Amino acid sequence: MYLMDLVEDRRALIAVDLGAQSCRVSVLRWHGNEPEIQLAHRFANSPREISGGLRWDVEGIFAGIKTGLRMAARLAPEGIASVAIDGWAVDYVRLLESAQPAADAFCYRDPRTEQAATQVHAILPHARLYELTGVQILRINTLYQLYADKLAHTDPKLPWINLPEFMTYRLCGKRVSEYTNATHSGLVALGTHKWCETIFRELGLNLAAAPEIVPSGSILGTLNGDLAQLPEFRDTKVIVPACHDTASAIAAIPATGNDWAFISSGTWSLVGAVLDSPCVSEAARSANFTNLGGVGGKICFLKNVNGMWLLRQCMDEWEKLGKRWSLPDLLAGCESLPAPRAVIDVDDPQLMLPGNTIGKLNTQLSRLGQPLLATDCSNVPAVANLVFHSLAARYAEVISSIAKITGKKLKRLFIVGGGNQNALLNRLTTERTGLEVILGSTESTTIGNFAIQIAALLGNSSPSTGVSAESVARWAERMMSQSLAPAGDREAQ
Repeated sequence: MYLMDLVEDRRALIAVDLGAQSCRVSVLRWHGNEPEIQLAHRFANSPREISGGLRWDVEGIFAGIKTGLRMAARLAPEGIASVAIDGWAVDYVRLLESAQPAADAFCYRDPRTEQAATQVHAILPHARLYELTGVQILRINTLYQLYADKLAHTDPKLPWINLPEFMTYRLCGKRVSEYTNATHSGLVALGTHKWCETIFRELGLNLAAAPEIVPSGSILGTLNGDLAQLPEFRDTKVIVPACHDTASAIAAIPATGNDWAFISSGTWSLVGAVLDSPCVSEAARSANFTNLGGVGGKICFLKNVNGMWLLRQCMDEWEKLGKRWSLPDLLAGCESLPAPRAVIDVDDPQLMLPGNTIGKLNTQLSRLGQPLLATDCSNVPAVANLVFHSLAARYAEVISSIAKITGKKLKRLFIVGGGNQNALLNRLTTERTGLEVILGSTESTTIGNFAIQIAALLGNSSPSTGVSAESVARWAERMMSQSLAPAGDREAQ
């Protein structure tokens, strides 16, 4: 069945994909019986050092979204059936009584959570938190950010809402937390769609300030505000997709069976497998695997691996020295290089923080008794070569752990997202893992977002788990041949 067989019109859909370096607004239109996707607008995004911290320009992001929606509407005179926004997880906006932001949202890379994490773990140790939530311990999680607010004496009664849902809230006036995004907070009770009251109580956090959790594909209402005055936005539905961008990307993988794993490759690399229920064995806890919400109530069992952000940081350092390198140039420079004598730990906590990245790589190499990298631009490919080999080694290590912990006999590895354009890293990953590497769309997040919207509009959902994962995957497969503008640098937790 086609969408046009089941609804009164054949209006377009809009997907907004927020990244920490680049945000995109795409439009899906129907040509014959097939969906076609076009990039309508793209705008830059980055955190800024203001008001004593690393923060997002919330109003600037929303202004970019509105510009993109207007541009998308001009591409679709037939009108817009629905809009959905996804993005990175964990960061949030506090709201005043006027529903305006109390301040620009903190970026999860702000170091304020270091002290907060230490104090949280003194109250609720790692093992106890994992028992309650099944979520890996990362100081960037919303849990630690809310506790940092408490240490800063922020009014605990101020309601909060994660960034993608905040932008949705601005469009329709309903404050919610979508299930896949909520689970990244470290505050959702294991195996449920509910906030963990024990954590809120033990840490003295205000449960009343948290938004309602809703399933992926929930239709929140119709678009309002000044955009609703445009004829193209008459009766446009506002839908929450899998608001966490990686969950949308994973939902777009058209795979069946139990023999596959995935890497959502971008600034972060999320390495994992899809499960029907959480896995919280002692082995899973010891390895710090996380059980995050997936579309249709599935579980994305994965680890966050520090991804291409490492290389981006190095490229920024070289540019400050007057030398700009493109990824194709770096890949060409690496092709003739041998494998490094040793690889570094890409997940070293110091490498999660911005600045002096090459110096931090050298600190590890020094501990390993290896020659140091040049900190100028005299041997740039050697730095990239080390990063690529180290990433592939880490991917293989994580995937091996997934097989041992879950009992899956893995044969296939799907790589989705903009990072899968890195042919060298793909080859190294194939060699290290021994799996068949299958490249998904570089635009899996956008495709998953659209597929969830279609499933929601068709009514392929349940009140408890939202849209059907199978229905989403079928529609995603229909769109996999789509070619949007190339994915740029983005960041997603």
